[in-house]
Amino acid sequence: MKNLAIARRYAKALLLIGQQDEQTERYRKELDSVAALVTGDRRLEQAITNPLYESAARKRVLQSLIGRLTLSQAVESFLVLLFEKGRMGFLGAINDFYQKLADELKGVARATVTSAGELSSDAVERIRDALSKRTGKKIVLEVKQDDRLIGGLVTQIGDLVLDGSIRTQLLNMRESLKKGEGA
Repeated sequence: MKNLAIARRYAKALLLIGQQDEQTERYRKELDSVAALVTGDRRLEQAITNPLYESAARKRVLQSLIGRLTLSQAVESFLVLLFEKGRMGFLGAINDFYQKLADELKGVARATVTSAGELSSDAVERIRDALSKRTGKKIVLEVKQDDRLIGGLVTQIGDLVLDGSIRTQLLNMRESLKKGEGA
């Protein structure tokens, strides 16, 4: 829990700088690309974060990475600050929080809809519109398929999960029947 608070605090700090500089979206893209690069390559992540390696060598790796990327001065300074404070291991979580905070700032909510079969583009638009009306935000919708659902939909917006899948309904029915047998 403490780790999440640390990540949230750093993400908020960069977001505030982005708001002052009017560069929130630029910082979003830059942070996202650096985080994907570092967290996507285990060896690179270890070379920057593992305390078993000498600090100066780890810093050189980070500076080399920064030198190869086209980053704003603010994001470069932010990454160096993370390193100096021993917080580079939180980069992925910081990025996740920054993305969410930047979305909130723009009035955007990200949602995932999982269905058993392929949804028509019309159905996807109706779902997006319904979620937008319910949340009052613009919805960025990711559509997934999972044939284990049998039928129906599972929708997730942040922590809210709306499970209307036939699989879940059958599991609930089975639990109800089990409870009825024990009575």
